[in-house]
Amino acid sequence: MQLGLSETLSSLVSRRFATAKDAGHLTFSATHLSIIHSSGLPFQLRYCPALSKKPTGAPKPDGHAPAPKPDPFKDPSPDLLLTQFPPDNPSYTLVLNKFPVIHNHFILATKEWKPQDHVLEKGDLEAAFACVRAWGGDGEKRLFAFFNSGSESGASQPHRHLQFLPVEDMRHDGEGFGDWEPLIDRLAADGQDGGDGLRRLSQLSFAHFALPIPSNADADVLYRMYLALYRAAVKAAQGTKETANEEPAVDGEAAISYNLALTESTMMICPRRNESAEIRVAAEETDDNSDSGVVALNGTILAGTLMVKAEAEWNELRRNQENLTRVLSTIGFPQPDSRGVSSL
Repeated sequence: MQLGLSETLSSLVSRRFATAKDAGHLTFSATHLSIIHSSGLPFQLRYCPALSKKPTGAPKPDGHAPAPKPDPFKDPSPDLLLTQFPPDNPSYTLVLNKFPVIHNHFILATKEWKPQDHVLEKGDLEAAFACVRAWGGDGEKRLFAFFNSGSESGASQPHRHLQFLPVEDMRHDGEGFGDWEPLIDRLAADGQDGGDGLRRLSQLSFAHFALPIPSNADADVLYRMYLALYRAAVKAAQGTKETANEEPAVDGEAAISYNLALTESTMMICPRRNESAEIRVAAEETDDNSDSGVVALNGTILAGTLMVKAEAEWNELRRNQENLTRVLSTIGFPQPDSRGVSSL
């Protein structure tokens, strides 16, 4: 699938992001950055107070029930629109994130409305991988793509979309990233085959599965890989349930909540049990916020990145890093025995 651009995708996004930011069409919020560890693996912890001020939906009309949440991808603002593709018959839209906390965060959305919680289609994966491959073009710049699906995944919009973060901006939007590298990259380098053709990191405290992407991968290969990972994630989530040995449907609503991640070389999935986890925070550090002590995660966790919006969580996660392991164990499922898990 061709994007039909006259410049590299990275230069287009960077140029339009700077213009939109300077004109106030998007709101960039800087984060404080620290590196914390879980079982020896480094994670970026970002503290962003502005997240607590981010709009969550349309205001209530006349004190009644909230109005339906606006769809930012139906008719995207021209100030945030990057392109639509394929050129001959556009079915996907690229737009800038209106409330980024990392520079050059952008989004791939279906042009026509499709549900976020349905199993991905072949075209969705082809379009996402086209963006990953088009980024930079010189091997120095890389994209991390992620997809949040289901009520426990951290998904915030029901219109189908995948998101992209440049790895170089994840590294440099803050001081002192230490020994951090994207979790998906560490898995690609150090992960072990569980005997089913799927790779895992033994140190991770939640179920996850990955496959290397062949250099000549086309849409059919990407789709088969995705379905293999999805089936493994469903089996891990179902555990010993009677339905665990049934093959999940590969169209329509997904059987589970999950996060998917994609780079130019690896595809990774994590079935989700909870959107958030609670940690104990010092009473004197709370701000009467009912969410104090709640840490919510989305697909950026597969890049080894998480964000909090309150100082209490920021302080506690840095003070007692065992909290991170407990959070990861809570939001995901236990790593299963690999026997019987579907592969390619």
